[in-house]
Amino acid sequence: MQAPATNTIALRLALDDLYARYAACLDEERFEEWPDFFTDPCVYKIIPRINVERKLPLATWLCESRGYLRDRVQAIRKTSVYGPRYIRRFVSGIHIVGQRDEAIEVRANFAAYETQPDTFTRVFSVGQYRDLIAGTGSDMKFREKICVFDSELVPNSLIYPL
Repeated sequence: MQAPATNTIALRLALDDLYARYAACLDEERFEEWPDFFTDPCVYKIIPRINVERKLPLATWLCESRGYLRDRVQAIRKTSVYGPRYIRRFVSGIHIVGQRDEAIEVRANFAAYETQPDTFTRVFSVGQYRDLIAGTGSDMKFREKICVFDSELVPNSLIYPL
């Protein structure tokens, strides 16, 4: 498969659509559909920025296949115990940084806000997606989605994907 050219309007629109669909899927808690946004094998990682800067591999979450992602969905649905909450994700600054391994490298900023009953909405996590995306148009999928969160502290309620 040949990676698409990185300077087309169609590619930029397809990327915008991919990120919008991804955020909507998670915001609407359609977690069973979440693994479908990824190739197999894939890497999904949530890691603090300080670990990335120090080249430390320790991640808060690490999934290395769609099977791992499906296992995480089962944990969310059946084994995790947590209070009700809503998370809203906002993605901005989507930009292409290059091509690698027949895929495109993309960076985008994210912000996630959490609302629990009887509390004010709070900023839950902010950071940058560092993604490797394979495919073209509506067939684009994440080969790697590295969620680098800016805080050195891990949110104690990191239940849902970012």
